[in-house]
Amino acid sequence: MPKKEKNISPAQLKDAIVSSIADKNGKNIVCLNMEKLPNSLCDFFIICDGTSSVQVHAIAKAIEEGVYKLTGQHAYHREGYENAEWILQDYIDVVVHIFQPQVRSFYNLEELWGDAELEEVVPEPEYKRM
Repeated sequence: MPKKEKNISPAQLKDAIVSSIADKNGKNIVCLNMEKLPNSLCDFFIICDGTSSVQVHAIAKAIEEGVYKLTGQHAYHREGYENAEWILQDYIDVVVHIFQPQVRSFYNLEELWGDAELEEVVPEPEYKRM
């Protein structure tokens, strides 16, 4: 039987995604709050690093599983899984960018969206959330 979709706020979705990233030891997690920007594509951009293609892929999978468990939803769009240098997951209200460090540095999305409110995220480890 398919899981029933649950409605949650963009902020709750953001928090679930950040927790999933932390559970896979994602690094340098930041959240760009786009809510106050006119004509923004979404409410939040979440950006993080993984140290290798294997870790980037593992973070992406953990996000998919965590969001599905919480909401019953899958990403509207996703790409970058082939080489896992930059994986993008679009959950409509929240867009996630998982980079390898050198690719993140090259594209510098934080600078590109410099008008957005930048939140550096320091999530609690899973054992402290229990």
